[in-house]
Amino acid sequence: MPASKDPKDVYRSIGVRPAISASGATTAYGGTKLRPEVKQAMNDAAGVMVSLDELNAKAGEILAKYSGAEAGLVSGGSASGLILQAAAVIAGKDPVKMKRLPDTTGMKNEIVIQNVHRFPYDQCYRAVGAKLVGVGDYLRTLPEELEGAITENTAAVAFLDAQFVSPRAMRLDQVVEIAHRHNVPVIVDAANMLPPRANLKKYTAAGADMTIFSGGKGMRGPQGAGVLIGRKDLIEAAYANAAPHQAIGRGMKVTKEEIIGLVQAIGMFVEEDEAAEMNRYRKLAQRAVDALIEIPGLEVSLVHDNIDWLVPTAVVNFTDKWRGPSRDDVMKRMTQGDPPIFLHWLAGPDTLAVDPMNVDDDEMEIVIRRFREELMKAN
Repeated sequence: MPASKDPKDVYRSIGVRPAISASGATTAYGGTKLRPEVKQAMNDAAGVMVSLDELNAKAGEILAKYSGAEAGLVSGGSASGLILQAAAVIAGKDPVKMKRLPDTTGMKNEIVIQNVHRFPYDQCYRAVGAKLVGVGDYLRTLPEELEGAITENTAAVAFLDAQFVSPRAMRLDQVVEIAHRHNVPVIVDAANMLPPRANLKKYTAAGADMTIFSGGKGMRGPQGAGVLIGRKDLIEAAYANAAPHQAIGRGMKVTKEEIIGLVQAIGMFVEEDEAAEMNRYRKLAQRAVDALIEIPGLEVSLVHDNIDWLVPTAVVNFTDKWRGPSRDDVMKRMTQGDPPIFLHWLAGPDTLAVDPMNVDDDEMEIVIRRFREELMKAN
């Protein structure tokens, strides 16, 4: 294939349409745009051979330094990190137990989780052979319910911090206090919670024993890499169960290039001016707000709360006064155009949003024009 000046041609050449993602850091749409410096570091690393044990150890030290944790490990994405969390708390570094996974008969194999924290990726815990014990109802969890669920078979308590999780769930500090009183570790999934950068240290400071972040979302590192941090003994156990070792995590290997890319990305992420970054996102999102706010039947606002909306985002609510095409029809038509445009849709059945994380100035003009066109079409 001859060299092209347009990077998009690498996809066009095999019949794939390059898209614009105004959906935020969504894995299904490619995560985020890789930093140019990370691409260069990965390219440099690709032609050099190293010991993966040595590389993983040094990378882990760097992750620990940036996060304030005792130790760190580059995992094969966030889902891989959840599997390694479960393997670490159930089998540890015991070679006999490690080889038996996912058969956990006779082991401490129960992971307690709030029912409001149940989500598709808790299958990653079950893939190791963990048995999930749900506590609370679909609205909230009471401390006594968590306390009563911990038994001699409890390997860990899992905690999910993610966008649009019920605010009535027990707080992490409450979960940690109860779990640690029973000498049970707390494992956290915070895959999508960067930025803000303060979250890198937040969970460890609150007492979490292991926490996973995506490396390919707000950090803008390799999509196939994750940041697993926590207690030294548990991180060592996670690595024992991970590639390049012959254990349950072997199939979730992280290449040397991805490890270098993740180290490069987290260093740049931490050193960036977050206020300047958010200001850039705010200006982009405000353009979408200004272009859509006067359309009758819509409520359009710029939202940034560091809870559900981690970067300034143009949020569009379809009210009961809306008389145009349905939210789902608009979203579908946006993806069918050329280029396909993906919008943020997870906030609810009557909401679409323009997240500027992966959108440059020229792309925002295309997003706004197409969004207005589709909104103004008759049903």
